[in-house]
Amino acid sequence: MTEPKRKILRMINSVAPIRICDNGGWTDTWFAKHGKIFNIGVYPYAEVQIEVYPYEGQHDRIIIHAENFGEHYVRDPDKSGWDRHPLLEAAIEYMRLPRNLAFKVTLFSEAPSGGSTGTSASVTVALVGALDCLTPGRLTPYEVARAAQLIETDLLKQQCGIQDQLCAAYGGINYIEMDAYPHAAVSPLHVPNSTWWELERRLVLIYLGRSHSSSKIHEKVIRELENAGPDCRQIADLRLTAPKSRDALYAGDFKALGGAMIENTEAQGRLHAELISPEAHQIIQLASEFGVQGWKVNGAGGDGGSLTLLCDESSYRKRALIQAIEGANPLFKNIPIYLSRHGLRVWEPVLSTGGQ
Repeated sequence: MTEPKRKILRMINSVAPIRICDNGGWTDTWFAKHGKIFNIGVYPYAEVQIEVYPYEGQHDRIIIHAENFGEHYVRDPDKSGWDRHPLLEAAIEYMRLPRNLAFKVTLFSEAPSGGSTGTSASVTVALVGALDCLTPGRLTPYEVARAAQLIETDLLKQQCGIQDQLCAAYGGINYIEMDAYPHAAVSPLHVPNSTWWELERRLVLIYLGRSHSSSKIHEKVIRELENAGPDCRQIADLRLTAPKSRDALYAGDFKALGGAMIENTEAQGRLHAELISPEAHQIIQLASEFGVQGWKVNGAGGDGGSLTLLCDESSYRKRALIQAIEGANPLFKNIPIYLSRHGLRVWEPVLSTGGQ
């Protein structure tokens, strides 16, 4: 697609971290009604860049460049519904951008799509945060997360909890208490640098090689949990793992944190056995042979996706474990991660004279 040269009025950049180790996941949903969640924001980020031009009646007022998918297309603002990338298109419509401006929106993430790390939520948070620079007023991180979640639930009618968007907006390590869906209090966990650095060194993110997507299993689990009620044993067991994780981290007790991760994964398995896939079981078996202290099937679980592993004090064993996992299946891939001290970040660079 060849674009005409035009002067760039503004360029807006934004980034938001992805989420791992969501202990207490499933309890941040409408059917759980109240919940407790522990999660960790990490690099690689979701990245958004918006080039802003004057609108002079050109047909390509809104251009979307979904870089990971190799797609570069014009979004018709008068077209009803969303088709090629519904989440992106719905977010742009939701933000009600000024009609006197034209835009090119580029989105990219090094995190694999469908990795059960909240990547879609991170992209939406980064996009909403960037677009917010073009509207009156400024949204708080909580309001950005809420807008991103509303886009998925209200506009796209998808099943969606609240924790992924909050982690993307706030970054860092969070303890989230949802008193009544969807309202929540976010408590960032501040720990000594030595604890932060050691946690970062011990964590491993393994992608299973296949994108995770909603399935009949998840719909069945949701129906069963809805019928069982918000205080049923299955959801209550998941809620318990979040405060245990918080307390373990504050104490610098990595064995206890790993125990909470394992407890949460086992509770996921009790929701439905197929939420822990054969590939996840294979990695868990390997991890246990290398003395790993904890493992968490990220997100809701099921086919594809990823696992978070919490290794022991030996860096050598961690590297040997990664080598063994990647050697066990060519689809398994270690995704290098670093803890994110920041959530959503938005800024504008100084443009060179003359724009584009």
